[in-house]
Amino acid sequence: MARRGASSGGAGARKRSDRKAGNRAANAAEEKTGGRAERGAGRGGRRAEPLAEPVDGSLAELVPDRERPRAWTLTLDGAPQSHVDLDDPTFLSFEYQRRIGHIADLVAPPGQPLHVVHLGGGAFTLARYIAATRPRSTQQVVELDAALVQLVRRELPLDPQARIRVRATDARAGLGKIQDGWADLVIADVFSGARTPAHLTSTEFLAEVRRVLKPGGSYVANLADGPPLTHLRGQIATAAAVFPELALAADPTVWRGRRFGNAVLLASDLPLKVAELTRRVATDPHPGRVEHGRALADFTGGAAAVSDADAKPSPAPPPSAFG
Repeated sequence: MARRGASSGGAGARKRSDRKAGNRAANAAEEKTGGRAERGAGRGGRRAEPLAEPVDGSLAELVPDRERPRAWTLTLDGAPQSHVDLDDPTFLSFEYQRRIGHIADLVAPPGQPLHVVHLGGGAFTLARYIAATRPRSTQQVVELDAALVQLVRRELPLDPQARIRVRATDARAGLGKIQDGWADLVIADVFSGARTPAHLTSTEFLAEVRRVLKPGGSYVANLADGPPLTHLRGQIATAAAVFPELALAADPTVWRGRRFGNAVLLASDLPLKVAELTRRVATDPHPGRVEHGRALADFTGGAAAVSDADAKPSPAPPPSAFG
């Protein structure tokens, strides 16, 4: 889920969506309205209208998907953040969310319920996906922006049968309230003004993630960086200082440092299903590449792990990143 959510909330603000989905959102985002979104749009001959509403520090918009009758893109200050299809929560439009969806599919046998923590809420896209693909899962969402949570709950309501609890607080503070060894999966997708806050980039933060995970549980993070990929290399080194098993999925152009974009980091105590993840990522509509082991270690180029004392926010994207 995407969101600028200063220390907790939604997924990485301003993440790259599929070009097709991103262009739809960018075009529709030009049409602003104060009226309520028609969630049943496309049926009965009525066309859905965009909805614009201020949230904490930004303007949120819900933009109807012209190709899917009850689907919406959430934008913050014009940048696509999340895409939700109320009729089909298993549909993941954004490429980074599909990659996280692959990981959620692989961390346990199909259909097995999970305990999941989402650091960052956005439109709850991934929480909805897991609730649909793994019924009876218990999920906790930590989203800093209470106004955004209210907007999404009102306009894009969650399935009342889904076991999803939403807490409006800072991501690290919210993580600290979760009991030891509770989670099978922790998903971090937190951005403030299009940058991951510094206190969510350190070994101390990841030690807290590991405390919350069950033995053999998995941590997934949506990271954003561009040339020369200094932040990304440092985040891999930081995760390697806490977890013995790592893999990273990204677009080949991001791997080569040719553009700013998203990379999905996976970490665990146990060996990862790298072969199957690689196959799924390679067959996505926008194929990506997965690296692990020695190749991933070499990619870090000797970068040092980040501590709280020297942590910095992730770099801001260039103005052209989401045009």
